[in-house]
Amino acid sequence: MTTQQVADRFYELDSKHDFETIYAELYSPDVKSIEPAHSEWGTVQGMDAIHEKGKKFGESIEEMHGGFTGTPIVSGNFFACTMGFEATVKGKGRVKMEEIALYEVKDGKIITEQFFY
Repeated sequence: MTTQQVADRFYELDSKHDFETIYAELYSPDVKSIEPAHSEWGTVQGMDAIHEKGKKFGESIEEMHGGFTGTPIVSGNFFACTMGFEATVKGKGRVKMEEIALYEVKDGKIITEQFFY
């Protein structure tokens, strides 16, 4: 798949909150996930580590109040989306978060995801 095709499929699946299909279809097994330095989530590599990070994030949420993903912008081997959510987080109360997510694609698979918030 081209970067545009990966971005379009990502947007289609993310709009349905179908993260498992995103991971199975679009991610390289060796994908790297990079969070900002101030984040509690850190940088991880590989699908097992990304699944674990997602599990811990899910366990931190008491209630989701909404979320969004913007239409991807594609340039070369990269695409970026705006994303956000509002949720009640354990120990923190109601939180609203917005970010830019940047994805690098190689050979039809996402090899790097990086979040800016």
